Amino acid sequence: MNQNWWEKAIVYQIYPKSFKDANNDGIGDLKGMIESLDYIKALGVDTLWLNPIFISPQVDNGYDISNYYAIDEIFGDLNDVEKLIEEAHKRELKIIFDLVLNHTSSEHPWFQEAIKGPQNIYRDYYLWADAKLDGSYPNNWESFFGGSVWEKDHKSEQYYFHLFDKKMPDLNWKNPEVKKSMVDIAKFWLAKGIDGFRLDAFIHMVKDDFSLDVQGVPDGEIALAEEYYANLPEVKRFLSEFISEIREINPNCFILGEAASATPSLADSYIREDLCSAIISFDHFEEKITSKDVKIPKGLESKTIDAKRMKENLIDWQETLTVEKYPTLYWNNHDMPRMVSRFGNDKEYRDKSAKALATGMYLLRGIPVILYGEELGMKNLEIDNIHTFQSPKAVDQHIQLLENGFSKEDSLAIIASANKEASRGVMQWDNTSHAGFSTQASWIGENVEETYNVEFEMKDENSVLHFYQRLLSLKKEDLFSFGAVTFLESDDNVLAYKRLFEEEEAIVICNLTENFAEIPDCTKELDQWHLVIDSGDSLDNEELAPYTYKVYRR
Repeated sequence: MNQNWWEKAIVYQIYPKSFKDANNDGIGDLKGMIESLDYIKALGVDTLWLNPIFISPQVDNGYDISNYYAIDEIFGDLNDVEKLIEEAHKRELKIIFDLVLNHTSSEHPWFQEAIKGPQNIYRDYYLWADAKLDGSYPNNWESFFGGSVWEKDHKSEQYYFHLFDKKMPDLNWKNPEVKKSMVDIAKFWLAKGIDGFRLDAFIHMVKDDFSLDVQGVPDGEIALAEEYYANLPEVKRFLSEFISEIREINPNCFILGEAASATPSLADSYIREDLCSAIISFDHFEEKITSKDVKIPKGLESKTIDAKRMKENLIDWQETLTVEKYPTLYWNNHDMPRMVSRFGNDKEYRDKSAKALATGMYLLRGIPVILYGEELGMKNLEIDNIHTFQSPKAVDQHIQLLENGFSKEDSLAIIASANKEASRGVMQWDNTSHAGFSTQASWIGENVEETYNVEFEMKDENSVLHFYQRLLSLKKEDLFSFGAVTFLESDDNVLAYKRLFEEEEAIVICNLTENFAEIPDCTKELDQWHLVIDSGDSLDNEELAPYTYKVYRR
């Protein structure tokens, strides 16, 4: 079997600002990561994905890059990153960097040159348009960060395009110099020894004709326009040209593309030798509202996992991607609330739900992507100050909830349950005042918990941490890496499937919810099988207990 190394990869995502602070300034850094490599290795992962560490004004936590060739001083310097790569490789750990192709910071030298005027050679590195005849925006497209995608450059009276924040102008990939410049950046870091890139928001590299408006939108209003700035046909051409040059330098470079809205069939088309090695999509996540309260703003309603629909989506991903292509398997990342708080139960069934969800997801065919601290059962960050949230929307929601009679504590908890920033609390190393992350107050905050931390869980054989070590050891076996997947008849709340590789077989059964569920029929034929992972719940009862998980082999 001719295999690429990433087909068996287990990825560990590190949010650098929140992982480990070695110089005690309250912000995580590269030296903190270096100090933690033995812990990471012992967990059982083999690939580290670092969110951006380049020089940035930090308008969007590093995704607004002003210098792709240098490390932001809050994290360290070039010597530190070289040391990190060296020490990681000594431990047979690979490193992939986040690379932002769609936009730069407005402080990037390219943009600073571009705003000097239409004749500047860097002007065409970005996207520009004139106002409509009535003086209004060039079109009615809405930014992902709210407001129009257009910002006026008063010196030239033209508008520049920004799909995200106005301080993050989009690049013009139709300009060959943009591709050349980005290839040079990628080559620089490959020469330093990194093993791949996670391509942020690559599906937005190409935009449609700026004269087009979203139809059915009242005059003067704006609307999201994904049909005009996501997954356009030319994306594959520009991406292919970019990646083909990278693979000439390093044929084994792992390209993990973020295609947030991609369906399985679209993801399948993005995975090929001259495009991505694997795709991260948000498509498989499904929730349902458990209760509605007119006093709670839209989007903050109480929700729980919609196990039936999520299972259908997971089946679709497993069956649509062709056999040599691997889905990414993940429950959370820096852009969404934490797994055990969002999809599990972080009060009554914290350990059990963390273990059940991990078992059901990561033993499927695909590449696990684990968010730092997930292996501890870390929950959403408990926030006591609304200004911890960078989103202006959060402040507006807080005011509305207070006006509707909610206490400050309840309001903050409601907002945190749906806010991506609640996933970015610092890594819980121990139960000291700053969770062992630093001797100083951290940039965002921390949950200090007696038992949910590295120091405690390393000593507890029944901890979530020890469970992840066992589970990931199992995942590395060919059966769970390359074996075929057959889904078994089961209750809507239960994920049940068989793995088959050569003469080996396994059956995985997980109740994904806190509700009792019907026991799958496949359990009646397991007399000759042996348990390798077990929640300890009996199958002699009429129903499957909440968050039951079992893995059988023969």
